[in-house]
Amino acid sequence: MGQLVEWPEVVTEGADLDECRAMLRNALYEMVLAYRDLGKEIPSHNALIEQLPVEIDLVSEPALSGEIP
Repeated sequence: MGQLVEWPEVVTEGADLDECRAMLRNALYEMVLAYRDLGKEIPSHNALIEQLPVEIDLVSEPALSGEIP
């Protein structure tokens, strides 16, 4: 699942991260067009926030060296 920070109402999902990113790019393109048509200001933030889900059941105890397996 992915979401645009500047447009939190835009949420999409894909089979994998690459597909989700592609769908978000498409959604961003469509939002820019819609904002232009409506005369709204287009957010100009350059932030990239990417959170990755972790399956809790698949996380094991860290190795003794402190490294994540």
